[in-house]
Amino acid sequence: VQLVESGGGLVQTGGSLRLSCTASGIIFRLYDMRWFRQAPGKQRELVAQITSGGATDYADSAKGRFTISRDNAKNTVYLQMNSLKPEDTAVYSCNTWAGMGYWGKGTLVTVSS
Repeated sequence: VQLVESGGGLVQTGGSLRLSCTASGIIFRLYDMRWFRQAPGKQRELVAQITSGGATDYADSAKGRFTISRDNAKNTVYLQMNSLKPEDTAVYSCNTWAGMGYWGKGTLVTVSS
């Protein structure tokens, strides 16, 4: 199983980014997918998740600003992030559980004030 994230970068406060995570080695449509983030010096936290059926859930910090979605034809899960704040600065990683936990290497998001 391989998860590869992309789409991170440097953005100003109030800006937007769309992260992508493409999976291989699994029947993607069968698995729930999650986005986590870890800021410097802080614990990793769950940002958003989407079930195989398309149900979504968000951390309070992400509600109203972030949208998780998936394209099963492309084996890809997305995280659309709007109204970004400096406190959103972190490495964002995608995750799935397929008998064990699998993680991508992450993509860095930096929000400047």
